[in-house]
Amino acid sequence: MSNGPLHGIKIVEFAGLGPTPFAAMSLADMGAEVIRIQRPNLQHLMGLKYDILDRSRGFIELDLKNPTDIETAQNLIASADAVIEGMRPNVMERLGLGPDPMLARNPKLVYGRMTGWGQTGPLAHAAGHDINYIALSGALHAIGPADTPVIPLNLVGDFGGGGIYLAYGIVCALLEASRSGAGQVVDTAITDGTAHLMSMMYAMTQGNAWTDARETNILDGAAPFYNVYQTACGGHVAIGAIEPKFYAELVDRICADPTLKTTQMDRSTWPAVKDTFAQIFKTKSRDEWTALLHGTDTCFAPVLTIAEAFKDPHNTARNLFETHENVVQPRPTPHLSRTPGAIQPASQSVPLNVSSVLERWQSK
Repeated sequence: MSNGPLHGIKIVEFAGLGPTPFAAMSLADMGAEVIRIQRPNLQHLMGLKYDILDRSRGFIELDLKNPTDIETAQNLIASADAVIEGMRPNVMERLGLGPDPMLARNPKLVYGRMTGWGQTGPLAHAAGHDINYIALSGALHAIGPADTPVIPLNLVGDFGGGGIYLAYGIVCALLEASRSGAGQVVDTAITDGTAHLMSMMYAMTQGNAWTDARETNILDGAAPFYNVYQTACGGHVAIGAIEPKFYAELVDRICADPTLKTTQMDRSTWPAVKDTFAQIFKTKSRDEWTALLHGTDTCFAPVLTIAEAFKDPHNTARNLFETHENVVQPRPTPHLSRTPGAIQPASQSVPLNVSSVLERWQSK
């Protein structure tokens, strides 16, 4: 077992999609013992034999329509430090597994709840997915070219605005419970988390430093010095030379007109400079530009495929990826110097013995 910072913490996870397994993985990687409850003979939605999001923890099979299995879940929660669930509001209450009865049995319990819209509000009971939640916060509107928003995978909502906030909230509540002796409910909504991620853009909009229209701002594809360019080979490179000294170095190294340095923040020049940069970057391949600019203060990076990212020299030097069960996967992060996280050995095909888990947890 890991000696990670959460070693000794026991967490019950109810099987779900996206943000809840991501939060559970993050906590398990840091040493918590997480046991996932899933229905018998559950098949993976995507057909995966090994899912990175399910790593570092084992599972038990319970039928939550069966009163005996409900009682087993209750007993497990009564011995846990925290719970992770991602049902619609009131589902857990109807099952007899909601916060009130569970906190009555286990007053120090941290009850982590994950929804898209939140436990309250007009949309609380409506169905939705990542794309809907980030739309409501203004995040989706802000991403993409001028003519249409672009879907940022499900990184902004499910994982950034959801799973990590759930894990963060649980750790905060666990820390407080260690001082007060009292648990609490962590109401995590993807809409809330996404809005929190948008804090800088909200501030800039109200301070007249951000225009509420796509491809008109420094960070949304309007600026020539913060953009993606196609190269001669059909690949792409990413440029992020915001600071004047970095922009000046970029102009020099790509042999652009030196006078461009004096007009960097003149937005009226941006379209023409973007065209100029686009023409310049098409004169060399992605690898040629990498050889010329990588590691300099031009704020440059090649746009790598997933397969290329696994083998990149910097990523390799950082030991960013590990291989477990023949699957390449990111190692636990952030990297702690004294009590680092680690991917825990756990079967994703053979369930744990429920009685053994209960006996062990209740004896601690």
